[in-house]
Amino acid sequence: MAHRVAGAVLLWALACSGAHPAYGQARAAAPPSAKASAPIDLTGNWVSIVTEDWRYRMVTPAKGDYASVPLTLEGKRVADTWDPAKDEAAGEACRSYGAAGLMRIPGRLRISWQDENTLKVETDAGTQTRLFHFSGAEAPPATPPSWQGYSTAVWETIRTAPGMRPAGNAAATPAFGSLKVVTTAMRPGYLRKNGVPYSGNALLTEYWDVHKEGNGDQWLVVTSALRDPQYLQDPFLTSPNFLREPNGSKWDPTPCSANW
Repeated sequence: MAHRVAGAVLLWALACSGAHPAYGQARAAAPPSAKASAPIDLTGNWVSIVTEDWRYRMVTPAKGDYASVPLTLEGKRVADTWDPAKDEAAGEACRSYGAAGLMRIPGRLRISWQDENTLKVETDAGTQTRLFHFSGAEAPPATPPSWQGYSTAVWETIRTAPGMRPAGNAAATPAFGSLKVVTTAMRPGYLRKNGVPYSGNALLTEYWDVHKEGNGDQWLVVTSALRDPQYLQDPFLTSPNFLREPNGSKWDPTPCSANW
């Protein structure tokens, strides 16, 4: 009798502690990684297609040309002091290659998974690298400001309704989705090559979407909103487009330049 009571007590203690084999297995199940749960494939090589703001992106605008950017008076004052030679001399040639302006610079992207929960975006223009962290944590308090800042990412997924699934497929599968990226801890930089500024307090929110055409072409659209209480009256909205390339044969890394 005493042995049966002792055994029952032991089983109860194991269950409560999570040491019971079945209980432990249920708790051990981990959610899939960001790579495994991706609703869209961003990896590969992409080239920017300049379909808007050609005169601001393909050539360096004239000093003081900040049309369509909702600058504050202080933002205009700073833009009017732009001096590319001074930036070069100070080692600040990458000011227009920071996260808030980088996707608008003509060039190519190379996207890959650095690990199961970190997406890496490289640009040949300026030879920059952005890392998108899917950990869900904001930038650590001690994170030093950098050109690309600290980016957190999350998949925003729309799943197929039961009636839309292929016959015989009982599991709900992603129909499509977006990648949402929020970037902070950026060094002050330029929205345009001609010194249109954003501050170290700026907050960049992006949505990365892939669209497939009937002819097989795939387009990457990066819709962004930059908020900066110091230099912008309203969010600055942009949506540069990229076309998928079959390989990286045209990849051509070039250094930052303060002026083309």
